[in-house]
Amino acid sequence: MPRRLTQTPEKTHATMKNIAFESQVVTWLLHDGWQVFTPVLDNWHKTDILISDGQKYYRIQVKTITATKGKKNIEIENHWKDIHIDYVIYFAREGEWGYIAPAFSEEKRLLKHDEHKFFELKRKEFLTAFHTIA
Repeated sequence: MPRRLTQTPEKTHATMKNIAFESQVVTWLLHDGWQVFTPVLDNWHKTDILISDGQKYYRIQVKTITATKGKKNIEIENHWKDIHIDYVIYFAREGEWGYIAPAFSEEKRLLKHDEHKFFELKRKEFLTAFHTIA
C-alpha cells in the first residue's frame, strides 16, 4: 500500500481540502445529469463551477467555513459583490454538513438564513437541497 512520506505544507494542504469540496460538488452534479464546467482561473470572476442543463447556465462559488455542527448561526460575508454568481455552497471544514445559498446583496447574512438550504455531506441530501433552491 503506498504511503505519503513527505509533509505537505499547511497552506497547500488547506488549498487541497478546499479543492476537494469543489470536486465533490462537481461529482454530485455530474451524477445528477448536469453539464459541469470548471474555469482554468476563477480569481476575478469568482466562479468555481459553471453548470448547465443545456439551456441555462448557473455560476457557483464554493466556500469552506470554520464551524462545528452546533455553530450554524455564524455570519457569512458577501465576497462576490458586483460579480454575477447564482449560488454559493458552503461546507463546514470540521463537520459533515453544508448550506446552499442563492447569491445575496447584503454585506453579511446568517448562514442559517431562511433562503439557505441545509444538507448533510451525502449526495442525496445535497441534491435534494439543490433541487429545492434551484
